[in-house]
Formats: sequence, structure tokens, C-alpha cells
Amino acid sequence: MTLAARLAPFVPDRLIAALARLVYPRFEPELARLGDLCPPDCATAVDVGGWYGPWSRRLASRARHVVTVEPVPRLARLLAASTPPNVRVVQGAATDRPGTARLWLPAGDRGERGVSSLIRRDIHARALDVPCLTLDGLGLRDVHFVKIDVDGNELPVLRGARELITRDRPALFIELEARIQPIGPIVELLTREHGYRGWVLPHDTWLPLAAFDLEAHQSDTSYVVTQGLLRRVLTPRRPRYVNSVLFLPEGRRPGAFAVRDDGAHVR
Repeated sequence: MTLAARLAPFVPDRLIAALARLVYPRFEPELARLGDLCPPDCATAVDVGGWYGPWSRRLASRARHVVTVEPVPRLARLLAASTPPNVRVVQGAATDRPGTARLWLPAGDRGERGVSSLIRRDIHARALDVPCLTLDGLGLRDVHFVKIDVDGNELPVLRGARELITRDRPALFIELEARIQPIGPIVELLTREHGYRGWVLPHDTWLPLAAFDLEAHQSDTSYVVTQGLLRRVLTPRRPRYVNSVLFLPEGRRPGAFAVRDDGAHVR
């Protein structure tokens, strides 16, 4: 267990949330370049896996409406009490069917490590039952950006958002970890079925995913994962460990947003 994880139970939740919002752009630099990911006329943004809210808070300043899906009840309550008024928090786990499922967490973890998942791994030791939902079932419209960080359950989340993706063609920012789940099926679903193209940010320039061996990169830099969030923020390493991919409809590039002819802003 990392130092940050050992200290978290003794630190007020609101302080942890504030620190997460402050340092997270160094841990995930794509968040500091939100303009490359999220269109300037964004009507609705969705944050799947809200954790302490670093993405939800930033998205709230760019999108008219933000819907945050967080399965850990404690974190969902914190987000509901601390996020801006245009953020709607839904307590539940996004997947491909409604109902109830077991959410797995490490021993002694209350959600602060951000590694809870419907997919059990060797780090998980206890579970709690949580409601399940699909993004299609939320009745959202004019969705222009979706961030997904669910530690291995990405494919079911995407299957449960098929109508939304087909209708609104949003930018999709997805955490993909080869050590947790195969990357190929997700890339295959989005490229072949939905006509998307992947982009990664290993340094300062976006590269097509097709020209970047993500699995080999993660294998070569896997030592970074063991360092924990705090150490990675305070002592940034180069090359950085890339574990998120921006998927855009074919023909779009990061930061280059076409003029829309649909959506709430037109009506």
C-alpha cells in the first residue's frame, strides 16, 4: 500500500478531494489540456468513475451539464455535496445492464485508492453490492464528451452506451491498462463498429494510437505504476506512463472540433 493510501483514512475527505483536484493534472496531463478533448460548445459531459472529482470539477467549467457516475456510496455523497450546481451525481456502477452487482475494493480501502471495480483482481479483498446502470438508460442528450475510468469494466460500459455513441458521436477518453484487461477488444469495438480513431499523448504532441504500441509502452514503464499517485506527482518520470486514450470520430483530431449542425445549442 502506498503512503498516500495509508494516510487517507486520517485525512478529511474534502481535503483529499481538494488536493486531488490540485495535483491531478500533473498525474494525468490530459486534464490540463481539456480544450484538446472536450469541444468548446459542450452541452453534456459524462464522468464515469468520478472518484474525488478532479475531472468533474474541470468539466463543470466547460460543459453546461456534467453527469458523474460513481459506484462507491461514500464518494458519491461527497461529490454530490461538493461539486458545482451543474454537476449531477449518480450513485451506481456503469455497465451493460441495469440491476445490482458486486463492487470489489482492496482490504481497508474506502474508495480513496480509486481502484474499485466490478472486475475482481488480486488487489481486491472485499465487496459491496451497488446498483448498476447503463449510460443509454440515463436518458442523456447532446453528450459531447465521456470520460471512462472503471478499472477493467470499460467494454461493458461502452456496450451499455451504444445508442449514445451512435447518436451523439462524443469524444471518448478511456483509461486502458493492458495489465488489467486486453486493450484490443475495446479498440476493435470503437474503430470497426463506431468509426472512431484513437489518440495518445506520450509527450507534448498527440499521436495516433495506430502509430504507438501502447501495450509495449506500458510493459516498459510498468515500474511507474507501483510508485503511487503522490510519488508520481512529486517526482515526475520520463517517459510518462500512458494509460489513457482519446477516441474521436474518424476525421477529427484533438483540439480540432468541427462546427456542429445538431445539438441543444442549435435548437
